[in-house]
Amino acid sequence: MRYDIVTSNSDVTPERLIEFLNYLSVIRGKSSNTVAGYKIEITLFFRFIKLYKGLCPKNIQFEDIIINDIQDDFIKHIKLADFYAFLSFAEKQRNNSAYARARKVAALKSFFKYLYTRAKVINENPTSDLETPKINKRNPVYLTLDESKNLLNSVDGTYKHSKRDFCIITLFLNCGLRLSELCSIQISKIKEDTLTIIGKGNKERTVYLNKSCLRAISQYMDERNLMEILTTHKDSLFISERKCEINKRTVERLIKKYIGEAGLDKEKYTPHKLRHTAATLMYKYGNVDIISLQKILGHENISTTQIYTHVDDEKLREAVNSNPLNE
Repeated sequence: MRYDIVTSNSDVTPERLIEFLNYLSVIRGKSSNTVAGYKIEITLFFRFIKLYKGLCPKNIQFEDIIINDIQDDFIKHIKLADFYAFLSFAEKQRNNSAYARARKVAALKSFFKYLYTRAKVINENPTSDLETPKINKRNPVYLTLDESKNLLNSVDGTYKHSKRDFCIITLFLNCGLRLSELCSIQISKIKEDTLTIIGKGNKERTVYLNKSCLRAISQYMDERNLMEILTTHKDSLFISERKCEINKRTVERLIKKYIGEAGLDKEKYTPHKLRHTAATLMYKYGNVDIISLQKILGHENISTTQIYTHVDDEKLREAVNSNPLNE
């Protein structure tokens, strides 16, 4: 497992924040995406606090607010009310949704808990009573079975990377992979009908490949074997025009392209919506129980998986309509 050490940069980042980010990476084993996300949220908070407390010119560009001068004494004077002022700013000035604000709360709670329990910089944790914004549960957006088939059929076989693109869509729709998981697939991690991936939080899990996936991979390998690939990326399954491991932005663009060619809404459906589609189709047509689905998707908490039980609403409607008194 690789850990990314955050090096000191006194021109940009406070030392306590650097310490915390390294703690997340090395001790807690958080992914680089998580660490980067926490850095963004806490940096935003510090900039707001300096502006809020009048410690920088009012007309300064928000992104130009310097936070490298933040020391322990500054941190010790941060109160619960400051966090609510920040969340109000995030909602009203930056149009952050409840979900985005909840993400900020999670980052701040983690940071100040570290300062209190690990670094012992503060004598009390000001975020201990900080509440998380209520997030309304939404049913996942997903493709129907027919729409999924249309998406697969939209891949033009004349395109030079058609087998790669078809394989990518097939794995999304059959395995429910996250975008980052798909991009980082290594050939050496494919053993017969199993694929080992590093998922969210640097956790390893096994993905089972059905016949459609195995066939798509096999056909794509014929195309891949003719490609020029940089030595350091020889084990990456999906290769881009740059002769290296395909990146997330490239996959997002190609998914949008085929979504459009299938006659679907390009703004509505993303790679993550294809993950929702795989989960919904497995639950709806495969009689997969919620615990098994949780393992397939790599969810840490089963409450995350329970959003897919929405398909039971259709069964309930059918049950009511089948009542013999329904005339």
